[in-house]
Amino acid sequence: MTEPIEHWPGRMIGDVHVRSTPEGTAAEQAVFVHGLAGSATNWTDLMGELRDLVTGHAIDLPGAGYSPAPEDGDYSLSAHARAVIALMEHTGPAHLFGNSLGGAVAVSVAATRPDLVRSLTLISPALPDLLPRYGPARVAAAATPRLGEWVADRLRLLPPEQRINASFAMCYADASLVHPSRLREAVEELRRRDGLPYAGRALIGSTRGIVAEYLRLGEQNLWRQAARVTAPTLVIHGRRDRLVRPATARRALRTFPQVRLVLLRNAGHVAQMEVPAAVAAEARRLILETRLGNAPLPG
Repeated sequence: MTEPIEHWPGRMIGDVHVRSTPEGTAAEQAVFVHGLAGSATNWTDLMGELRDLVTGHAIDLPGAGYSPAPEDGDYSLSAHARAVIALMEHTGPAHLFGNSLGGAVAVSVAATRPDLVRSLTLISPALPDLLPRYGPARVAAAATPRLGEWVADRLRLLPPEQRINASFAMCYADASLVHPSRLREAVEELRRRDGLPYAGRALIGSTRGIVAEYLRLGEQNLWRQAARVTAPTLVIHGRRDRLVRPATARRALRTFPQVRLVLLRNAGHVAQMEVPAAVAAEARRLILETRLGNAPLPG
């Protein structure tokens, strides 16, 4: 295996930690939003693939990665969206990427601040889907009051290596393809987070935030927000995703006003980590089309 590239350097921008590709390498900006229990490093390889085209900024959502816990303890989806909007007000209008929970956050940002979003790329976005499935059922259980805290306490008794292997097995189509360096980095990062007093609260709070969005009715329902997105949109699903049903892509195709759908046969829930070159090729196409004036996307 080829040694993967180093993670991009990080810095605090406002209240959050952000990893960015070198300034000046590309004029256009891109912002990347990770999923539940993830961090900015989930985007390292995709940002590398696109660094000639966009200057990338991957956020650690409040309480995740190296971002501190928010002072108000708010881990709702709307709070995460406000953090992303604050970053995009700093970067200026940007191409917005989101995976899983980050995809839901990105939809909310694109619906409420269209002036900041040049294009929208969603990878296995966690949009409401109430059909039962093993992975989401575990997430819902972890969001249950008191039960969530008990589960988190029990999990911390397991070695970090065991927890990371279980996570990769759930998220990847083929966890054997994870580079040993990436596995080692993930274990070290989890061990670091185990020592943070707010890490458990942050994870449980974000879990409850996305579960609340699945149950939300009215105009702020995420599907209704998706229908208001004006940016050209690319939705990517892995056919072997165990967490978000690829079948929800059909609803995305009916809902987003300007959308193209891509199904990746050999990818799971984190296609940007599993097959970054394939995701980059599709994202590159969208960004170049956007430069031509946001013309409607062909199927």
